[in-house]
Amino acid sequence: MTSAHQGDGRPAVEHRAGRHARHRVETHGRDGVHDPHDPHGDPFLRTRFAVPAPPDTFLRRQRLARHLDGALRTPLTLVNGCAGAGKTLLVADWVATRPELPVAWLTTDADGQGAGMFWAYLLQALRTSGVPLPPDIAFPADANRVGDALPARLAALLGGRDRPVVLVLDEFDRVTAPEIAAQLEFLLRHSAPGLRLVLVTRTEPLLPLHRYRAAGELTEIRDAELAFTPGEAARLMEAHGLRLSPAAVRGIVERTRGWAAGLRLCALAAEQAPDPELCLKEFEADRSAVADFLLAEVLKRQDAATQELLLRVSVLDRFGPRPATAVTGRADAEAVLARLHRSNAFVQHVGHGVYRLHPLFAEILRAHLRMRRPGLEPELHRRAAVSFRAAGALPEALGHGAAAGDWEFTASALVDDLALGQFFTGPRAGTLAALFSRMGQRGGDGPAPELVRAAARLSCGDLAGGAVRLRRARQLTRRYDDVADTTAARMGCALLEALTARLTGTPRRAEDAVREAEALRGLLPAELVDRHPEFFALLLDHLGSARLWAGDFAGARAALTRAAATGPGAAVTALPREDAMARLALLDVLHGRPGRAERRAREALAETERSGLARPAASGVERLVLAAVAVEREELAQARALLDTAGESHPALRDPVLEAGRALITARLHLARGEPGAARQAVELGVPADTVSPWARGEAALVAAAADLAEGRPQDAAALLPEVPLDQPACLVGAARVLLAAGRPGAAVRLLDRAAVDERAGPAVTVRAALVRARAADRAGDTAAARRLVTRAVREAHREGLRRPLTEAGAWIRPYLTVTTPRHRHPPPPRATTSPPPPVEELSGRERDVLRRLAQAMSTEEIAADLYVSVNTVKTHLKNAYRKLSVGRRNEAVRRARELDLL
Repeated sequence: MTSAHQGDGRPAVEHRAGRHARHRVETHGRDGVHDPHDPHGDPFLRTRFAVPAPPDTFLRRQRLARHLDGALRTPLTLVNGCAGAGKTLLVADWVATRPELPVAWLTTDADGQGAGMFWAYLLQALRTSGVPLPPDIAFPADANRVGDALPARLAALLGGRDRPVVLVLDEFDRVTAPEIAAQLEFLLRHSAPGLRLVLVTRTEPLLPLHRYRAAGELTEIRDAELAFTPGEAARLMEAHGLRLSPAAVRGIVERTRGWAAGLRLCALAAEQAPDPELCLKEFEADRSAVADFLLAEVLKRQDAATQELLLRVSVLDRFGPRPATAVTGRADAEAVLARLHRSNAFVQHVGHGVYRLHPLFAEILRAHLRMRRPGLEPELHRRAAVSFRAAGALPEALGHGAAAGDWEFTASALVDDLALGQFFTGPRAGTLAALFSRMGQRGGDGPAPELVRAAARLSCGDLAGGAVRLRRARQLTRRYDDVADTTAARMGCALLEALTARLTGTPRRAEDAVREAEALRGLLPAELVDRHPEFFALLLDHLGSARLWAGDFAGARAALTRAAATGPGAAVTALPREDAMARLALLDVLHGRPGRAERRAREALAETERSGLARPAASGVERLVLAAVAVEREELAQARALLDTAGESHPALRDPVLEAGRALITARLHLARGEPGAARQAVELGVPADTVSPWARGEAALVAAAADLAEGRPQDAAALLPEVPLDQPACLVGAARVLLAAGRPGAAVRLLDRAAVDERAGPAVTVRAALVRARAADRAGDTAAARRLVTRAVREAHREGLRRPLTEAGAWIRPYLTVTTPRHRHPPPPRATTSPPPPVEELSGRERDVLRRLAQAMSTEEIAADLYVSVNTVKTHLKNAYRKLSVGRRNEAVRRARELDLL
């Protein structure tokens, strides 16, 4: 029979003979004995089979070791992270702590090499680890390819083992050939349960990870988990002989994002420094071993075009496709960034197509950019600023505009976006102040830079400097009117005009400014106005306070109510809403409604805390209000504590209303403590303002009159009455009390009759009015009328918890109080019939401590600091107290605790 032929034309017998000859060479070498050489005939490199030895300063992290134990239960384990993330040392340490495991270790180096070389080294790794290879598993003779028989025979061998072999392939990202990945996946799938494959890599392997993940057959440890926690970083520093403060550790972890190599290199640098903490704080990444590492391991591995892209995007923080395209000029920037992210090249994807560079890598790239492309960095920032502004990303546009040194652009972006009010309210106030503090006097001479300078000065309380800049901005706005749309700039001027009017006590000027802003509002896009609710919230708050100073209580209430309802829940409107609510509470105090004033003041405090608005960012008015309420209830120590903290207010809100309120309530406290001289001194200096406030002047006159009465000078007290406005119920009742004390009870009663006090005022006023009438009746010998009026006053005082009006009435009231309330000289507030029952469970001592501080309007953070406990501990005590008191809010807890005499 003639010999048959294969498809390639060779005789079949000759083909089989050749195959068997090759098999002998692959398996045994030329002399029939195993020959440990690779397909090129070179000796195998033993270092590629050696498990790396961790350094002396290596930190074993048990959380990762426990996670890696999953490699014993799942066929595939993936340890995927960036260069220097500690992947190899983690797996090496895990292997070293489990000597009972049969482990084959191979550091791959197949980049640009074929499948034959890869499989030859893999087989040698198994052989080196003690796994016997039978004769039918051949070492490949061809460096570039390997037949399917080898993975199949190896799978059969491993699948029959009693104990699985752990095969670690380190630096697997170097293996890029799809055929190798396919053959390896075949081996893994068909060798179960005899093989546990651990891949240590910087990139996603070309394996069907989704299939293993869905089946629960994949253990994964990735970059985020490999990052050091602050606790682990502290222990690592200790291994290097460095004992750092928690703040220093947090700082270096934040800067390195927990990157293992970065932490170790920083520690090595700090070891040699006389002041390690200062060294780490001032660590210059671009001039250190960190820079060498990242440049060699990351940047120089990329092609020239990708390197250029990385250098240019280093000026960005978080960025999407548009800014990346703007700074690089490349339409494929997003695709390149996605590829770099997949290869763990220190480009992190934070979601929704947004990327960021690792901070140390970005720092080094920027230094490299300045060296390679001098002068390009400002231009890149300018491009980024324009791109972010077009996208409506104002914070980013401002940051890059400032980095470019283009202050005209940066100030215009802020003003044109109607965001000037953010200098005064919201989470970005401090950031804006710091950013524009670099502008100086030469940062543009248009209306927008001048407006920003005015806002910056006013926001820190520099009224004179802000007013000068505001006038200059007004002049420039008129000059620019013919060449540009200055609507937003004029709106900004109106906002700052309203603020300066408020601070100077010029109500008419505030009214004019708000009218101007309302007229301009229709010229701007509605979407722009809606995007900045803080603008009109601030305007209304300024207007309300100016009206309050002028004594226009109805107009003030209307404007403040609108301000308090603007942008509910938004952090950017937190300050005007809080201030408006607090000033509404102050209006309640002036009208004699302490209960409602307390509720509103606590709502304002809750608004402050909800928004994360810490003092001195808040207005401080609510603490003045609570102090006034405490004086009315004769809780004088609490009133003093509240007054001490009320001075810590926002610089831009220290207006005449605040100062007059502080002086008045301080004086009332001195009177309650029997210190008439100090009370008079508190109101004598007055409050600087362009116009006189009728209620502030009248209240000051009444304080001085009360001081005169306390010192036995009733006629001097009566001489002050012409300064008291009689169109305001509280002032009118105060005047009636002075007339009564001066021996003119008939005039006092006629004054009360003419004003119809009972219909217009709150209980703190009506109680005092009733007591004036009762005293007049008592003097006239009408004890029945006096008793009836005292009974009514006491009943109303009980409802509000008022003690001060009864105390200041004097000794004449005692017989009537004995008849009315025989068990109490100064009766406590009555218990409401609808009150919930007393707490079933007793409050602990610490819970009472927290409640007492809550009653002083202290924030959670302040209570924690005062009691030397954590914020979470305070929150736990509050939660328990709320449960025991059957309440859900702070003000309810305080009110309920008062009802139960717990405070």
